[in-house]
Amino acid sequence: MRNLASAPETSQAAGRSVQDYIDECPIWPNGTRLPSAPMTAMQWRIWSLAAAGKFFEGFVVFMTGVALPLISHQFGISAAQGGLVSAASLMGILVGAIGLGGMSDYFGRKRMFIVEMVIFVAFLVLLTLCTNFTSLVICLFGLGVALGCDYPTAHMIISESIPSTSRGRLVLGAFGFQALGALGGTAIGFLVLSMLPTLDAWRWMYGTAIIPAVIVTVGRFFITESPSWLHVRGSVDLAEEAARRLLVRVPQYPTNIELSRAVTAHGQGGLQSFLALFRRGNLRATILASVPWFLQDLGTYGIGIFTPTILAVAFGNKPDHVRSVSDLILNDILAAKGAALITLLLIIGIMFAVMLADKVGRIWLQVVGFIGCATGLFIASLSDGFDGSMKTTLIFAGFMLFNFMTNLGPNAQTYLLAGEVFPTAIRGSGAGFAAAVGKIGAVATAFLFPILLGAIGTRSLLYILVGTSVLGAIVTWLFRIETTGVSLDAIGQASER
Repeated sequence: MRNLASAPETSQAAGRSVQDYIDECPIWPNGTRLPSAPMTAMQWRIWSLAAAGKFFEGFVVFMTGVALPLISHQFGISAAQGGLVSAASLMGILVGAIGLGGMSDYFGRKRMFIVEMVIFVAFLVLLTLCTNFTSLVICLFGLGVALGCDYPTAHMIISESIPSTSRGRLVLGAFGFQALGALGGTAIGFLVLSMLPTLDAWRWMYGTAIIPAVIVTVGRFFITESPSWLHVRGSVDLAEEAARRLLVRVPQYPTNIELSRAVTAHGQGGLQSFLALFRRGNLRATILASVPWFLQDLGTYGIGIFTPTILAVAFGNKPDHVRSVSDLILNDILAAKGAALITLLLIIGIMFAVMLADKVGRIWLQVVGFIGCATGLFIASLSDGFDGSMKTTLIFAGFMLFNFMTNLGPNAQTYLLAGEVFPTAIRGSGAGFAAAVGKIGAVATAFLFPILLGAIGTRSLLYILVGTSVLGAIVTWLFRIETTGVSLDAIGQASER
């Protein structure tokens, strides 16, 4: 790097945007330009702290699956109360995504990036101290609020700070830490249960995340605010200062950062920012970001209903009836092993998404992923006509194909697209709205699918899920906005036209 020179300053320097400087590539003394801009230490710090947040999300959510049987037994939670416990974090995500996530358009990406982690740590500590059902629901809701805010904020803090050519793989790379966190949470749950086979083990499970989460919270105070957000707010001097701090290199390039002064300040936030999503210039992006996410969550949470059956067949040997605490813990350990197997497949799917997002493109991966999900669900539906090992094979094969294709396609790409297709001034509200709409699908599934399962049967329900996956592919293609390798400035300008 010491023999690299900065790209020559152009006569248009005064008219450049933050993204122009971020995307600027250095050149060798012989005039050869590097194919991409190397990441700076600040850019990697931002990415790492965002990835850590995603890790905690997966860690806590999947650990809850291991801890919940113990909590239910200890607090004597009824079936109806169990439904509220399951829905609490989802409702919190709804509120956090559309409420706190949208606030990042007004208060800034960095501030909300810190606030969400403070909320997360506070409710995580309180969760370990819960003594009854009510306090449990409140704490899970609070954790959901923090996680909901993270959906748009983590994406934006990364995407507005890195080169356009690597945005897809870096955003999805951070998103993939959610699956790693899920594996870690399941593993910690298994270890704690093995070392401390008591009902109070769930408190130690959650407690293991507190100190690392505090360290990440402190680290977020030492990053720069998004220069692009500052620029569109009209704070040009602050944006230039933040961009210089973001792009510190040895040797230094660009050597001077002078942003366009001909910028219209966008001070909107709250209701104004939300209503802007449905104006003509942004409506296409709003539909693309939210409707496929809703349909994807219907399938993802719907197929989750069949997970216990598959895990029981795959791992078996668990007591049919819980007669004691030891039986409960044995069941919990077996479920943890099964969840770990599923999570490994999700990690494989996200790895392929990371490798292909900036090569194949977001739209193609999302369309192909939806079709793959439909195929997996259709294979699982065929099991209704068989018995024995063939039935198990079809269910298992369909389930595994679905999990791989959803993380390759819609689960990863809906998250990626939602943080890219909106102009900078309303990107937080847009990404937050899309995440909230997706969680509406999740909540609807949690409440309605058990009823539908009993009313119309497994095969008919799987056919409905096949239809929603096919519809997701159609909507994605009809309202497509390809963002692969495109500057966020150009995407925003296209949306505003």
